[in-house]
Amino acid sequence: MKKQERPTLKTISEITGLAVTTVSRALSGAPEIALKTRKRVGDVAEEIGYIPDRAAQRLRTGKTKVISLIIGEHQEALGFGNSLIVGLTRRLRATGYHLNITPSFNNEDPLAAIQSIVRNNHSDGVIFTRTEPFDNRIRYLLEKQFPFISHGRSEFATPHAYVDFDSQEFSYQAVKRLVERGSKKVCIILPASTLTYGQFLHTGFMRACREFNVDFEIPNDIDLDNSPDEIRQWLNDRLDSSDCPTGFVCPGESAYLAINSALHDKMDASTIANRFSIVAKSTSNLLDQLSHPIDQISEDIEMAGETLADHLLNKLITPNQETYQTILSPKLKFSPLLSPKK
Repeated sequence: MKKQERPTLKTISEITGLAVTTVSRALSGAPEIALKTRKRVGDVAEEIGYIPDRAAQRLRTGKTKVISLIIGEHQEALGFGNSLIVGLTRRLRATGYHLNITPSFNNEDPLAAIQSIVRNNHSDGVIFTRTEPFDNRIRYLLEKQFPFISHGRSEFATPHAYVDFDSQEFSYQAVKRLVERGSKKVCIILPASTLTYGQFLHTGFMRACREFNVDFEIPNDIDLDNSPDEIRQWLNDRLDSSDCPTGFVCPGESAYLAINSALHDKMDASTIANRFSIVAKSTSNLLDQLSHPIDQISEDIEMAGETLADHLLNKLITPNQETYQTILSPKLKFSPLLSPKK
């Protein structure tokens, strides 16, 4: 019995009627190849089980055909990593690039993994999360001229590629909604002060508080890196005070669940509905499953993953092109507005 031959670029070329060079460029995600053609080639490659010979490619081009994702801890966003990976792999499918995932923990040096990748040529490009205003990873990669894109912005004067969420608009709209619901004092739980998006959250929050002339509170002893149990205990203690906030901005489902649990620890559902309001940032459909509707402002993490992959692929194919920068807008998912709380 004759052994079945491994599908090649020539096999795809014969099926599609396209030149081998066009097939190769389509599989690599070349932007000059029409999206319809790239999809057609990718579908044929998947159907016949085409697998690129990565060893031969590396010897021929010096490229690894690997993209590294360095993903940090995200306590506040449930399913963040899974959603990001789904978006990335959806865009990388049939491009010939493979995704290598390295976890990064808060008690580790975030630069170490990046340095190892660059020194040992483990990948052609890097994607990372939890970006800081003057992130050493960005400084290092810019100096090494190594392709990368960050999930989040920095404050470096040198432009760099990023995909970010408009956190400033999120917190502004959240406070506005709480005021519409009758909150007289609002509170936001911010991420660690070292993260850039925390600064945007703070700016939008304060802008709204000034504009709507509402009292506010920003806790110093708790942040989004604390566990839900710790956030819950913080509010349990805070609820005993006469000046406790009545409106809460939660930049993630985890914080929302902790705040909601703390309120239910102290009072019944009717009292909570009459006295308190919460706006939560959602990154999954988890909060849609609750029996009671809540005000949500959603961040599409899968879309962020897709955009990160698109920008990095374009950067790898045409390195001298523009610096790709995208800010994704929040989507308001508010429940019907009833009479303001007293």
